[in-house]
Amino acid sequence: MEHAVTALPGASPGTPAEDDPAARDSAARDSAAGDSPAQDSAAGGSGPEAERGFPPAGDGGCTEDPAAGRAATAAAASRTGRAPDRAPGGGASGEAADAGGAGGETGPPMSPETGGGAETGPPMSPETGGGAETGPPMSPETGGGAETGPPMSPETGGGAETGPSGGEPSGAPQGDGSGGGEPSEAQAELAAQQELRSRIEKRKAGKSGPIEAGGKLSGTAADLLAAVRAVESGASPSGTFFEASAAPRKPAPTSVTEPKRPRVPAPEPARRQVGPGTVTAVLEVLVSGGAPEGLAARVADVLGEQAADALRADPWRLLAVPGVQPEQADGFARALLGAECRPDDGRRAAALVGWLLERAALRGHTALESAAVRTALAGHSVPEPDEALRHAVAEGAVLVFQDGVDDAAEPAQAEDTGADDGHGAPEAEEAAGPGPVPVLLGLDRYALAEESLADGLARLVRTAQPASWEAAAGAAGSPSAAELIRAAAGHGLVAHTGGETARGEPAALVSAVRALGLRAVAAVHSDNGRRRIGAEAVTVRGLLSGAEGPGRDDDGALAVDLLAVLDSPQLDVETAAALVESLPDGCRLVLSGDPGVLWSAGAGRVFADVLAARVCPVVASRTPDPGPLGELVSGVGVGELARVDAPGKEVVIVPVRDAGEAVHRAVQLVADSVPRAIGVPSAETQVITVGHGGSAGTRALNAAFKERFNPGPGRFGGFDPADRVAYSPAPGLTLAGTVVSAEAGGLRVDCEGSAVVVPRDRVGSVLRHGWALTAHQAAGMRWPAVVVVLPGDAAQGLNRPWVYTAFSRGERHLSVVHGVEQALPRAVADIPSEARTTRLRPLLESLLRPGGAEAAPA
Repeated sequence: MEHAVTALPGASPGTPAEDDPAARDSAARDSAAGDSPAQDSAAGGSGPEAERGFPPAGDGGCTEDPAAGRAATAAAASRTGRAPDRAPGGGASGEAADAGGAGGETGPPMSPETGGGAETGPPMSPETGGGAETGPPMSPETGGGAETGPPMSPETGGGAETGPSGGEPSGAPQGDGSGGGEPSEAQAELAAQQELRSRIEKRKAGKSGPIEAGGKLSGTAADLLAAVRAVESGASPSGTFFEASAAPRKPAPTSVTEPKRPRVPAPEPARRQVGPGTVTAVLEVLVSGGAPEGLAARVADVLGEQAADALRADPWRLLAVPGVQPEQADGFARALLGAECRPDDGRRAAALVGWLLERAALRGHTALESAAVRTALAGHSVPEPDEALRHAVAEGAVLVFQDGVDDAAEPAQAEDTGADDGHGAPEAEEAAGPGPVPVLLGLDRYALAEESLADGLARLVRTAQPASWEAAAGAAGSPSAAELIRAAAGHGLVAHTGGETARGEPAALVSAVRALGLRAVAAVHSDNGRRRIGAEAVTVRGLLSGAEGPGRDDDGALAVDLLAVLDSPQLDVETAAALVESLPDGCRLVLSGDPGVLWSAGAGRVFADVLAARVCPVVASRTPDPGPLGELVSGVGVGELARVDAPGKEVVIVPVRDAGEAVHRAVQLVADSVPRAIGVPSAETQVITVGHGGSAGTRALNAAFKERFNPGPGRFGGFDPADRVAYSPAPGLTLAGTVVSAEAGGLRVDCEGSAVVVPRDRVGSVLRHGWALTAHQAAGMRWPAVVVVLPGDAAQGLNRPWVYTAFSRGERHLSVVHGVEQALPRAVADIPSEARTTRLRPLLESLLRPGGAEAAPA
């Protein structure tokens, strides 16, 4: 990379940290996919299972030696009086954290989007994505010298971004913990949402035509395998597709009216309530199987009141608990079952298939090809993967899909916008035509979400009535805004692409539609995004919960005529499905965002799939982001890391030799150089790095920043008043905030001007220090100044979307603490994001493109 500008004055080189091999070994091996919120599930950690209270696992997971099984059982029973063992990976159950949440101090490393990380648990292995801690973080140092000089070879440094703890991401919005409403109002809100979901399910169940793409293949297990193999080999044609016949819904009114349903603050999500007797019964089973006693509460939360009986009947159900690895579940089953525990047990196969698909969802996939699942099963010592897969499908553990556009049908030709998915993957069909339709396996929760989303989008396309908004378009402030207004006037679904400056175009659309007397709402990903757009914007989470926006009508639909969703790349498939299902017939939906940024923390790639399907108009903004920062980021978006002229020090490159110097320079830039030379206060400067672990990850950086800016004992769960924090109230959502005070109800945090009280029992799972964030956490937010830290071992976590996202978070200034040498330009030029396997694109194409009758060309 050609270094662009002169370094900031007044900075000094730090004392290089000693070369620590442990720090290099801690880098996650598989974080090169920047789109992925997680690389393989985080939970178990490295080291023998016995060290964490699990019985050791043998080759193949189970043994047929009854003596060994009895010995393991006896040894486990002898430990009933011991202190509780630490759970593998600890942490709150579910994905309460960068996909959504901050990491608890005792939990497994969370995903980059949510940000949590284990502090006191066992070090994570490279396979699980954690970085080993290598000693206390570097403290700020002083000295003189220039910030220039050739970059040195990589030393130790921060690990790549780690994956979230295993848990099922929830598509439902979660509360912010503020407890703003009366209990009766919160209960009423939850009941209203449950009633809405019930109506949605009844409507879908009453459809006249089956949804072939989402159903299980019928017949015997042998017939199922034969069908799967036939389609994969191309011997049989692909299956039938959706026959959509959406039930009629009440159209949106055409005039502005006050909603009848009162707005209430967003309640905390309802939690499964289990009695102490359930936990005690689970504890007895865990002890008899040699599993850590600390898992009891989490097992009860996941498996419910009958958890103890479920574990006795099927010990591999333990894999449903976030953080448990197959080797640990095998050891538990061996201790309970003895000689009956075998690697080819059908219960083991079904649990492994579900675990593989859950782990894939943490990396963004909503389905996997059947061949990939069979290969993974073989890697877990399943003797007959084909038979295991047949059993899992027959038991209903997974669903089988055949999605695609009929080969005989010519797709409707939408206007060629030249748009792709923004991550370097071409979206045009090959001239040679489609190949064999892949057979996919998926979990029912993601199947329901993708099919519901596709059905809802098709409903909006079909029910929107064209209107004439030409006068509003003529009064628009830019050609791109006028084009967007015209497209929205004529279509029920519109996609809009552009950078930060282009956000003004959907804002202009909302204002214009309101001036016409219609109800228009702009929704953003976070409070930070709301500050940047104005126009009385709401957050997606607040809109769904009823805490923000116009509320719902008598049918439970949102009382809107047009909804513009900014930051659409951050929509996961479950949130998008809930949002679209809440829109009335005739409502117009505009999905707007920058296709070059990292994808959502949760499963799916909704915005990219809508763009790739070409079933709606795509308005590409012609309004570029200005200045040297805009020029730099635009180059990254097309794969070029070019030199830019920055006379006002908008872009500064700071070479470093190792991770210790990277931490020192980052503190120095935020504390001194940027405020003095750029005029941006330290409180308005955000640090972004590749991962949570390692010597220059978020943990090490946040420790150094706390020592420099707000030293204290961490009186409340490791936090003190005035600490900068990252608050993750829901999977995939991170809010920047500052600790205000501790009180009886919990920790009071100021998040972009909104007061939030985090309950005591959730502080460890949804809060972490926030001076430094990952790029996944920072997606959807911007700050006046940003310092991007790239230590030597961060090279494995870099790709074009990651660099694009990190570099585009700064509004006025970007400093790059650069220790990766040529890995940075190589990542920008050659490494797109890891592909995600999803079903939304073929579902949309099967609903809207065949014959062109229902497609809406631009």
